[in-house]
Amino acid sequence: MNYFKEVLWDPAAIERTSMAEIEQHIAALKLDDGQKAVVKRIVHTTGDLNLADKVLFHPRAVGAGLAALKSGAKVFTDVNMLRAGINLKKLRRYGSTVYCKVHRPEAAEMAKKLGITRSAAAIRMFGSRLNNQLVAVGNAPTALFEVLRLVQQGIAVPALIVGMPVGFVGAAQSKELLTKFEVPYITLPGTRGGSPVAAAVINALVYLLEDQNE
Repeated sequence: MNYFKEVLWDPAAIERTSMAEIEQHIAALKLDDGQKAVVKRIVHTTGDLNLADKVLFHPRAVGAGLAALKSGAKVFTDVNMLRAGINLKKLRRYGSTVYCKVHRPEAAEMAKKLGITRSAAAIRMFGSRLNNQLVAVGNAPTALFEVLRLVQQGIAVPALIVGMPVGFVGAAQSKELLTKFEVPYITLPGTRGGSPVAAAVINALVYLLEDQNE
């Protein structure tokens, strides 16, 4: 067999074919159109069909995220890897952009002074700026804990929290705590997650908004 001849080379065709296959696998799940778009993008990004029925949505999550983006809300992230994964070109069409302060010297200084992680310090530096904005956490559980601390103290209530920290220390606990808040959220329970997953959620929302405006 000539394997190279069988390869699908067109990027757009590859994505269409992938999404069609994912659609077949998730057809039985009880998801509305917005939730389905998010799940499909997560599965496409990770190549893991087992995640399809694991994603948790606050009932208002997709609607709140779309409404916020439509009004020009910004996206705040815990790490630059997540920032880099977001389709900034499309996001900017709606007057939005992405912010991350984790590598700023002042974040490192605050982290050292307070004995917290740089990711948590970066979120703390944003403070009330997170109010009515989108917050995406794709790496550090401490960043998600910090977001929830700001909510609990009434400092900021984001329009949507995409909580996807990954790992074996604090990730599952931070996401479990997230689901106890009334703030709209999209999360993946347990140890799995990561910046690509969080970026996939934001991109799914941007593409949904784009589809609505066609």
